[in-house]
Amino acid sequence: MEPKHALHSGYFHPVLRLWQSANVDVKPENLMLPIFILDEPNSITEIQSMPGVKRYGINKLKGFIDPLIAKGLKSVLLFGVSNKLIKDENASSADCPNNPVIQAVPLLRKLYPHLIIACDVCICPYSSHGHCGILNSNGTIQNEKSIQRISEIAVAYAKAGAHIVAPSDMMDGRIKAIKQGLASAGLSNQVAVLSYAVKFASGFYGPFRDAAGSSPKFGDRQCYQLPSGSTGLAARAAARDVDEGADMLMVKPGLAYLDVVRQTKNAYPQYPMFIYQVSGEYAMLYHGAKNGAINLEAVLKEVLLSMRRAGGDVIITYYTPLILDLLQPKANL
Repeated sequence: MEPKHALHSGYFHPVLRLWQSANVDVKPENLMLPIFILDEPNSITEIQSMPGVKRYGINKLKGFIDPLIAKGLKSVLLFGVSNKLIKDENASSADCPNNPVIQAVPLLRKLYPHLIIACDVCICPYSSHGHCGILNSNGTIQNEKSIQRISEIAVAYAKAGAHIVAPSDMMDGRIKAIKQGLASAGLSNQVAVLSYAVKFASGFYGPFRDAAGSSPKFGDRQCYQLPSGSTGLAARAAARDVDEGADMLMVKPGLAYLDVVRQTKNAYPQYPMFIYQVSGEYAMLYHGAKNGAINLEAVLKEVLLSMRRAGGDVIITYYTPLILDLLQPKANL
């Protein structure tokens, strides 16, 4: 065997193995925690399809977040859940004063001055039809009206104090519309836009739609979310959003699309790359571990490292509390 093809000498020691895995470690700043915010301030509710994940009213957030801050939590992504607010065709409740996200943001800014607060921006959780845009009478998307509405919602979250607005709707032109809206509000240098640039139509979203109450009432989202087999549309979607001024890019879901993460990171290495480990991925690992098929900690670590290796700078994951626990220094006995 030629010496250059003998590999074992390069990773026989734990430190050597770390050196061979450079730049793929996971630290608190590489994690973003999604949180579901209820419009019932004093409630905490279980999510049956996502064991261990809950919805929180704003008065219950402090008890949940305090210990995570102590363990190094750096950023959160907020999703509103509307049980009482009116849902209509224009998603009027998305930016009303009683919206749970708009109420939660200033509270979190006050409680945790160093915590980065991102807000998901979409129409579906607050619309009567459950789709991510404004609809024509025949059920098709009105793109121009949709991006105008998305921009209005994003600006409302920005005015409430969000550091990041993250449009997940997948409408054409929404990044430009949001950027223009932020500029008109005098907020363009104070609020970043994290684009769900490469969001695929996926079967992995099921538990989330249960958690957020955002399932479409008819049809599906395949006409605006990307087809799962396409790398060309993924490249064009990222290029579109970069051209319109996105500050950061996301690929969603994660594990099944790591090739697209690498493709996107190679094309735009100067842009922070986010990967969303979505609800179905969370549930898959949870139930695999619960039924004895996998070791959760070992497989979770493997998945996180693979996401970092593929080019992910920040991983949005419901496992953030567990990961923060695993990252804590071990006590000296």
